[in-house]
Amino acid sequence: MPEQSNDYRVVVFGAASVGKSSLVCRFVHGTFSESYIPTVEDTYQQVISCNKSICTLQITDTTGSHQFPAMQRLSISKGHAFILVYSITSKQSLLELKPIFDQICQIKGNLQNIPVMLVGNKCDETGQREVNMEEGTAIAKSWNCAFLETSAKTNQNVTELFEELLKMEKQPPDPDGPA
Repeated sequence: MPEQSNDYRVVVFGAASVGKSSLVCRFVHGTFSESYIPTVEDTYQQVISCNKSICTLQITDTTGSHQFPAMQRLSISKGHAFILVYSITSKQSLLELKPIFDQICQIKGNLQNIPVMLVGNKCDETGQREVNMEEGTAIAKSWNCAFLETSAKTNQNVTELFEELLKMEKQPPDPDGPA
């Protein structure tokens, strides 16, 4: 995050239909829609209180397709924090995040001071679960990022997701943590 600024750019990545737009709309508008409309790129603003100050979140909801690599690189270069979303009902959607994570590392360099959150969405759909919580936790640990399961549909952990991301940005890195 730039010095002396309360604008904070959060970029949301993930495969098509994992619920990126649903998470963002649930957080910003408090609504959920069952219908699926593919996103090219949308930006939302949300003013929130964080650590006794006011922050304006600029949330970029990216496309789930891989048709726009230049847009993806630009979003990464402008982003201050990243949410990598997969659906717990799709192992493939989790696997598709690795190249995006690698690209974030390549463009941003050392991620020690950059908040990254791996998010398993659709945790309300336990009957269709393909990725268990332990797998998500293990991948997040190997990427040295935070992990959370959410449900945009039931509003489970949606606000917590964005609050945790901001807390990560506001906290100095742990000197005893992994380098």
